Amino acid sequence: MKQNLREAMLYEALPDSRVRCHVCQWRCVIGPDQLGVCRVRQNREGQLFLLNYALVSSAAVDPIEKKPLFHFFPGSEVFSLGGWGCNFHCQDCQNWEIACTDVPADATQVVTPEAAVDIARQHGSAGIAWTYNEPVIWLEYTLDTARLAREHGLYTVYVTNGYSTPEALDAIGPYLDAWRVDIKGFSDAFYRNLAKVTGWRGILDVAKRAKEKWGMHVEAVTNIIPTMNDDDEQLQGIAGWISSQLGELTPWHVTRFYPQHNIAHLPPTPVETLERAIALGRRAGLRFIYAGNIPGHGSESTACYSCGKLVVKRQGYRTQVVGLAGSKCRFCGADLNFRT
Repeated sequence: MKQNLREAMLYEALPDSRVRCHVCQWRCVIGPDQLGVCRVRQNREGQLFLLNYALVSSAAVDPIEKKPLFHFFPGSEVFSLGGWGCNFHCQDCQNWEIACTDVPADATQVVTPEAAVDIARQHGSAGIAWTYNEPVIWLEYTLDTARLAREHGLYTVYVTNGYSTPEALDAIGPYLDAWRVDIKGFSDAFYRNLAKVTGWRGILDVAKRAKEKWGMHVEAVTNIIPTMNDDDEQLQGIAGWISSQLGELTPWHVTRFYPQHNIAHLPPTPVETLERAIALGRRAGLRFIYAGNIPGHGSESTACYSCGKLVVKRQGYRTQVVGLAGSKCRFCGADLNFRT
């Protein structure tokens, strides 16, 4: 794995050969030979190294709607890459095999930044997304690839839990086009229970910074888990914050939980719960709320909030743009917050 070592960005040396990492909001203090929470950053003799530069766990060409991003280059395909490790260890993790693990000693799939751009272009992808696990812990690799992607006219996407530091966001900000962020809940107790995370409100601050400082397109996702974050107080808190701080045109995806990983004993989210979340979001002023993991649900297409006309028709991952003129409704001219 030696060829995949890179000295890390954004760390400081401390006494006794310790280091403090500044890539995510844990800001881990790491002793000699130890790993950070993410399991991919190691202190080696007082220097911090990324262990999996360009080392890929998963790669696929996906519809951009799968991220999910509904108002960002609709109908396009994106070359999606995942690494190893994560700075969250969520009880409902869908990709725990790659996220809740060390970098495997036998991992050999290497995709250099140059190769990533070449593969994306060969497959007719409009951009590159870092997804499947948390991309900010892969900062050095994603930054190098994003710079190259920008030079070749490809868009770039982080599918993120949002626990980046402002410094890490600012490092990649000039080269990142979309910030698809999880707002998993809206209480200290929920984040502690789900992922043992404290200080979760920093996620909100960084999402707002992505939009306001760097002009990124932002969409938010909440996976609604029965008995954990399906109460009105949390859902109203999330919807109200998105509406007031990111804007009423920001898409909010409320997705159906399916039993998995450490909370497989819980039932799938009732459709009625998602529809209640949609109603709460509308009451908070949000214009675009989409129910996810329910193929065929009436909310998966986009209608203009002003004239009511259908502008993007979706059925599963099949997308047809029928009423857009750039970011606006082709029929009445209302701004619908699309990147095209």
